Amino acid sequence: MANSEITEWVDKYTSDLYNWAYHKTSNAEIAQDLVQDTFVVAVEKIDSFQRKSSEKTWLFSILNNKIVDFYRKKSKSHVSVESSFLANFFNEDGGWKNESKPQDWDNEDGHLLDDSEFLMVLKKCMDALPENWSATVKLKYILQKKGEEICQELGITSSNYWQMIHRAKLQLRACIEKNWFLSN
Repeated sequence: MANSEITEWVDKYTSDLYNWAYHKTSNAEIAQDLVQDTFVVAVEKIDSFQRKSSEKTWLFSILNNKIVDFYRKKSKSHVSVESSFLANFFNEDGGWKNESKPQDWDNEDGHLLDDSEFLMVLKKCMDALPENWSATVKLKYILQKKGEEICQELGITSSNYWQMIHRAKLQLRACIEKNWFLSN
């Protein structure tokens, strides 16, 4: 492979690869790193590229594997965070701690999602989630993907997926109660 061909690929596909990586991670720096890693792997593995697909398809395949690896590392690093997080809500018997019980969210004034101040609080709470929890919630509730698709995209098991969704909802609820309902 000639240097000019590598340069052509970088010029031609960096923007598309970056946009996809950013879409999947919501982080510009991580997206840039993933695209850079994609091109490094492409250069290292060019001899195995059989050209049965387009170079763009091949590069996206590498990038998707990099994204999956990124989320796998993230989920493994959050195990202790998740354990200590659950202790904030539940006692040793698995019941709710009194101070952590969910409150009733009656909203007589209308729909919370129509309130720009509430949306700012929700965004702040979403940003406070561990990255893999946030990605899972966004894929499920914003992009309306099915659990099976999310597991495949993030490279996680079904039980891990449901744990992340459950824990993310607990943390979101606590954050919203603290920053919206208790402050209003």
